[in-house]
Amino acid sequence: QVRLVESGGGLVQAGGSLRLSCAASGRTFSSYAMGWFRQAPGKEREFVAVINWSGTNKNYADSVKGRFTISRENAKNTVYLQMNDLKPQDTAVYYCASEPRNSDYVKNSSWSSWGQGTRVTVSS
Repeated sequence: QVRLVESGGGLVQAGGSLRLSCAASGRTFSSYAMGWFRQAPGKEREFVAVINWSGTNKNYADSVKGRFTISRENAKNTVYLQMNDLKPQDTAVYYCASEPRNSDYVKNSSWSSWGQGTRVTVSS
């Protein structure tokens, strides 16, 4: 099973930026699509972004389009989430996901492996 470790979270003012990283180990990282999800206090975990194995296809939740960018470096077994123009509603624990069971990437149940999460807090 893939082991995923997120980093890069923290406290930032509205309008600021953060870059999250997710380091993977255990299996062939470059074979899988990778996803980012987030869970705000009192809410269910929701889809944020997904990138295919080669990095050529990306999809985003409407709430982050134009502000967040997902990317990957297969040589480093790492996927990134660049977050710009952050808003208080982006406050959440962010999780990366790997080993999708199917192509319904927006669903939590479609992913086999999860990291422990990194907390992002955006102050107004």
